[in-house]
Amino acid sequence: MTDTAKSDKVCVVVGVGEGLGAALAVRFAAGYKVALIARSPEVIGKTAGEIKSAGGIALPIQSDATIEAEIADAYNRINRELGPVEILIYNGGRRPMGRLMDTTPKVFEETWRLHTFGAFLWARQVVPEMLSRGGGAILITGATAGVRPWPTSAGFAPAKFAVRGLAEVMSRDLHPQGIHVAYVNVDGGIDMPLLRKFRPETKDEDLLKPSAIADAFWYLAHQDRSAWSHELDIRPFKEKF
Repeated sequence: MTDTAKSDKVCVVVGVGEGLGAALAVRFAAGYKVALIARSPEVIGKTAGEIKSAGGIALPIQSDATIEAEIADAYNRINRELGPVEILIYNGGRRPMGRLMDTTPKVFEETWRLHTFGAFLWARQVVPEMLSRGGGAILITGATAGVRPWPTSAGFAPAKFAVRGLAEVMSRDLHPQGIHVAYVNVDGGIDMPLLRKFRPETKDEDLLKPSAIADAFWYLAHQDRSAWSHELDIRPFKEKF
């Protein structure tokens, strides 16, 4: 399928905010009907409008990725209005900063729920239908903290380590059954309004472009099944690692 091809296939992007989530929805709208999922309506509504204006098909759904009943409702609506899910992109976005004693149990648990538990719940929702047809893809957004954490990632890093482990477990389980699962380690700052606000001195070349990250997800989603990746690192050319 080419970048501009339209199909009846459906891509779900969970966690559509300013920056990467919106870029993922726009990128996959080039070839899929796209469902945009987030807890707040502002960005999904705006991004869905942009996709529709460009001739694409977009369905914004306000839903909490940590509540199983809301996920089930969202999934059923997607199937009803768009069709079976071909690709699930899980893009958890909560990024608390803090050392061990700065991180409350509430923040720790909420961060794990958004990044790991939500990915687990959404995967369990889409996998049965994918298994029935022997195909599909689940792509999960990772971060440096899930591989090489800083002392100030007491809440974020354990959540990313956990979802990275979940992605590898699902890869080993589901690849032989025709479902491609991959974890994308986004190793660096993403160019988005919030980061620019707190780091105004940052240059363009220091950051990952959301559209470029979305291209990497597109590549993963369309790998030939004879050469699947289960983990992909992406970072700015000047980032140390």
